Amino acid sequence: MENTGIWVALVIIIFVLGSIFGLRISPREKALGIMRDKARKIGLHPRLVVAPEWTKVPKATESRASMVAYYSILLPEARLPLMRARVVDNKLELVQGDDKFADFPIALKGIYAIDMQANCVGVYWDEEADLRATQLDEIKTLLHALTKL
Repeated sequence: MENTGIWVALVIIIFVLGSIFGLRISPREKALGIMRDKARKIGLHPRLVVAPEWTKVPKATESRASMVAYYSILLPEARLPLMRARVVDNKLELVQGDDKFADFPIALKGIYAIDMQANCVGVYWDEEADLRATQLDEIKTLLHALTKL
């Protein structure tokens, strides 16, 4: 009976310490947060969306669609044509839209697809491909270049 109090105290301490360590943010989540914040500061609008069927992003499970990062820019005065394209072998493969976008070279890592509509153009991409946020400026430049074609 004398040791019961010690064991109860030990279990409580382990439980409390486990809860505290469980609250720590993983380095991956921290890097994603920093990257998304940097993207907002340079004018990109990051968000997680359900991967559209046409992007051919692999599903998380057979019955559940994957969430994918969508980074976009808004151009309030623009009148952009509708365009949807997948990136295959570092080139755009049109799903829908004008042929002038076909075979446009994409040199960035992790981009699944690009879409353009009305006053918005954005990329669906794998953020894990660039956790250090080295491509954000290049993504913004690419999106602006596509609006000028």
